[in-house]
Order: sequence, then structure tokens, then C-alpha cells
Amino acid sequence: MGQITLIRHGATTWSTARRHTSYTDLGLTPDGERQARSLRPALAAERFVAVLSSPRLRAVRTADLAGLTITDTDEDLAEWNYGEYEGQTTAEIHEDQPGWSVWTDGCPGGESPSEVGERVDRLLSRLHPLLDKGHVALVGHAHSLRVLGARWVGLPPSAGGLLRLDTATLSLLGTEHGRRVILRWNHPPAPPVDAVDATTARH
Repeated sequence: MGQITLIRHGATTWSTARRHTSYTDLGLTPDGERQARSLRPALAAERFVAVLSSPRLRAVRTADLAGLTITDTDEDLAEWNYGEYEGQTTAEIHEDQPGWSVWTDGCPGGESPSEVGERVDRLLSRLHPLLDKGHVALVGHAHSLRVLGARWVGLPPSAGGLLRLDTATLSLLGTEHGRRVILRWNHPPAPPVDAVDATTARH
């Protein structure tokens, strides 16, 4: 059985400001583009039977800059729909709704945790035939990929709250002794060789 590589998109103006971003179709910042390109060396040696991306520009652009050829876009990889909380930070939401958590409360006018879990489960079901052939890459967003990681190992969608996921990171889902496991999570790309050399030279 193949493995699933999860790739969160590079930074946008809203992700940097920690604003909830789902259907707002933002592009990457210059730093986000640099982050996406930094993924290329780690992915260059991989051979994927399929590369699926969220349809949002920030995900598609990340895949391109990371050197991946998208075989299909899938709406089930889109970010959690934040409804009325789109564009707001958690701190701003807490001004009116103290104690609110997307992981337990969902979003008014948007999606509940169970609804995100359902579409992630649909996606995982569709991946089974592909995983029989080899490895698959998924390019998407923080919260929906965190739910996907939780569901892969049989946990409820709310358990995604325990799986921090930064921009332009790699995570790996696979199996051990026939059981689904998380092999790697929130792994940053290796720094460029020249940056490593420069750091080493100072010691």
C-alpha cells in the first residue's frame, strides 16, 4: 500500500495574520512562494501515482512551485468553510464568543467538524484504488488536512486540533503492521545547502 504525502500551501497575507481563510481565494506572498519552492528538493525524488490539490489558488500555486504536476483538483480538499468567521482571527471571534473553538463548535454559516470529517472520509475512500498503485500527494490547507490526519488514524475530526500544521510543511501518512499510522507530521523542508554551509562556517 502506498503512502500519502500531505503538503500545506505556502504563506498568504491572511495566514501570516492568522485570519481564517477558506473560500477567499488569496495568492501566496513572496515569502509563501519561497516556502513553496523550498519543498522542491524533498519532493523531487518522490514518484506519485497521483497529485490532488485543493482548487484554491494558494494550493495550486504551491504545487506548481514545489515541482508537482497536479493530476486533479478536488473540492473535498478545500479548507474548512468558516462561514461568518471568514477573515477573522480567533482572538476577534473570542470577543463575541469566548471559549469558541472551530474543533468543537464549527462555524455559523459554514461547516461543523462532522461535516468536514464526512468530506475528508469521502476523499480517503476515493484514494484507496490509487494507494494500491503507489504513493499519493495531497496539497491543501491547515484545518482540513489536520482533520484528514486525524481521520486516517481513526480519530474524530476534533482530534485535528492536536495536530498543528504550519505553512509549507510536509506530513506523511502510512501503515505499520497493517494499521494506519502517522509517519511524519508538520515537517519543514530542509534549508538550502548554502544556508547550511553559511551556518556551519560560523562554528
